[in-house]
Amino acid sequence: MSEFGPAGRRSFLGVDRSVSGRRWDERLDAAASLAATAMVQRHELPELLARVLAARGVTVDAAAEFLEPSLRRLMPDPSTLTDMDAAAARIADAVERGEQVAIFGDYDVDGATSSALLARFLAAQGLTPRIYIPDRIFEGYGPNPDAIRTLIDEGAELIVTVDCGSTSHEALGVAASLGRPAVVLDHHQMGAELPPAVAVVNPNRQDDLSGLGYLAAVGVTFLAIVAVNRELRRRGWYAGARTEPDLLQWLDLVALGTVCDVVPLVGLNRAFVVKGLIALRRGANSGIAALGRLARIDAPLSPYHLGFLIGPRINAGGRIGDAALGARLLSLDEAAQTEVIAAELDELNRQRQAVEAAMLEQALAEADAEIGGGEGPAVIVTADPQWHPGIVGLIAARLKERFQRPAFAIAIAPNGLGTGSGRSVPGVDLGSLVRAAVAEGLLVKGGGHAMAAGITIERTKLGDFRAFLEERAGEASRTARAVTSLAVDGALTARAATPDFIEAIERAGPFGAGHPEPVFAFPSHRIAYAEPVGNGHVRVSLSGGDQTLRGIAFRAAGTELGRMLTESRGRALHVAGTLGIDHWQGRRQPSLRILDVAEPPLPR
Repeated sequence: MSEFGPAGRRSFLGVDRSVSGRRWDERLDAAASLAATAMVQRHELPELLARVLAARGVTVDAAAEFLEPSLRRLMPDPSTLTDMDAAAARIADAVERGEQVAIFGDYDVDGATSSALLARFLAAQGLTPRIYIPDRIFEGYGPNPDAIRTLIDEGAELIVTVDCGSTSHEALGVAASLGRPAVVLDHHQMGAELPPAVAVVNPNRQDDLSGLGYLAAVGVTFLAIVAVNRELRRRGWYAGARTEPDLLQWLDLVALGTVCDVVPLVGLNRAFVVKGLIALRRGANSGIAALGRLARIDAPLSPYHLGFLIGPRINAGGRIGDAALGARLLSLDEAAQTEVIAAELDELNRQRQAVEAAMLEQALAEADAEIGGGEGPAVIVTADPQWHPGIVGLIAARLKERFQRPAFAIAIAPNGLGTGSGRSVPGVDLGSLVRAAVAEGLLVKGGGHAMAAGITIERTKLGDFRAFLEERAGEASRTARAVTSLAVDGALTARAATPDFIEAIERAGPFGAGHPEPVFAFPSHRIAYAEPVGNGHVRVSLSGGDQTLRGIAFRAAGTELGRMLTESRGRALHVAGTLGIDHWQGRRQPSLRILDVAEPPLPR
């Protein structure tokens, strides 16, 4: 491969092919490099911080505001969302009348946080809302007619769906026929036909021009409570002895749902997370605090903690236990109750990990056999009658990571009906593919986002579904796999990777989808120590001169990356990864998450 990459740029540190088969490219192009220099001069920023900002499209003029995001400045008028005024008016009516409100949520973290957020707002108005989360196995995703009838029989006068409902025509038709038309607060992709409802608030509906389609459902729900609160204020609801709630106190829920739903951390989402982390670190939500203690988090909460330690525990209830546990935990303030629920979720998470490990071993073996030594399918589709339907999303994500292509994992029930989940790679819109497959009769139902989707499929249609994906996604999948590069933000030494430096770089965060975490290369650092630890990880110690830096390569054992690390003790390698701070017994220590390594090229 040529040493020259995009726009004729040389590979970073001369790495044309790493142990993972990737070329290392400098993230900054020439224009961004000039912008970084200007930021340093105008705003007196550290050079690497300026490079990180410029590489992510932040302009010189916007740098100062970007580093101090203002929710007030970024918050849109909620009325820019189609149907928001109608939704706010109906929910405000329910508050004024003291109606029984049922909140119908999804069983993931976004659904749980959306449900808890709306429930807390309504409780602050004196209502006692009922949260209903469907059972993943027996009811599937979204509202279903039986559940709607049950809620209405129990006395629900208004049903509000959160993180679901946009395609629930039959179920919401039942609600309307019984005189209880619902309000939908959602963000999933949908077609032109709307379900029968008072209002369908979804920035991804085809006639919505708000430009907020990147929001998680909890972000849409937050805008909804802002709109309802404004409507109640306009009606004089707070004119007497009632106290208007501080909506910002619930940004902890918004941040948690936004991070865990892996939506782009840009614009309003980024402000939600920045401000929500402040609320999270105060520990006001008793349920989140209880999970943090069980996860042994002894550092200020970060997006990593939310996405990899808190979120999976909340999700565990929806995957293999009581789907409503997460929403209930996040809605309660009583410490004794939250401790009990958190402990139950923690135990369910341990059980989930064991089930996932067994399923993943089988799925990887099946995918390896299918790909063999060739190119393999454009989209991996694995299925098994012994799999747990609550775990298939995790298996799909692992397959996608390992084979760098979209993947579906499907659990087949005894009746021949499969419940599956898919995860995608940039450039392959899985949500659109699934909707097209539904339209062609290949799927019983399905929906989702560009990067994730859920499906229900008859076992006899699996072959046709695979062929459909091959035809529709083949070229895009191959193109995505051809982009085998690692974007690097800059080079460091172990001595330079101090906690103060890391905190300075974190000012450009929080990082996540759409706003990638900075990757730094450590040139020719000696591998002082490398051993497998935990569940397939490799712990490493790098030595650069007289300074040592601790690192870990997650899920690297058994991979080319893991083998290179463990077989290179005493040797110098180029190492690339992301930086963080470990807090241990009151001390701050830098740590490196290793993404890739390469042999230093021989001098020419």
